[in-house]
Amino acid sequence: MHIFSNGLRAITGVLLIIICAMIPSSIILPQQDLSLSISPINSNWQIQGLLLISLLCGPDIGAICAISYLIIGLFYLPVFHGGGSIGYILTHEFGYLLGFIPASWTCGFLSKKESNPNLLIYSLYTLISLIIIHSIGIIYLIFGKLFWNWIENLYDLILINTFIPLPNQLLLCISISFIAILLKRFLLIK
Repeated sequence: MHIFSNGLRAITGVLLIIICAMIPSSIILPQQDLSLSISPINSNWQIQGLLLISLLCGPDIGAICAISYLIIGLFYLPVFHGGGSIGYILTHEFGYLLGFIPASWTCGFLSKKESNPNLLIYSLYTLISLIIIHSIGIIYLIFGKLFWNWIENLYDLILINTFIPLPNQLLLCISISFIAILLKRFLLIK
């Protein structure tokens, strides 16, 4: 029975990541006339969906979801930001996707050790995971520049893929930390 529930968690996690990859992020801002305006930000919830699953289900399910997501994107469906297929390995973004595996495992491992989660601790865990994703992405960019002779400037690639989306991703990590804490308390997840 335990294997079945882990399998269901993994399937649910992969579906959550795919769905989150399709959800654009935005910020709701109050206006002077007390109405609300929606300002889109250049990000989606893909990373946060992965980290949410890791926070809730632990390192094994998080890593299984990350690996499954990569397999689905490389061989079956165009679920990545720029599409999908085996050719995606040669794109600038693929290193960041490779970072999903250790980042999800780390986030899940750290969260499982925490008996009393709070927003600051979970935000720290997601920040560490985000740093792992971007570090592996930057290393992949360096290798790609050296071995595949990408014509783009390395500085521009790092700026576009890491430093521009990072502030938005940090805000989203705080929000999923909050969501994870609420879900753990309401669903009594240990």
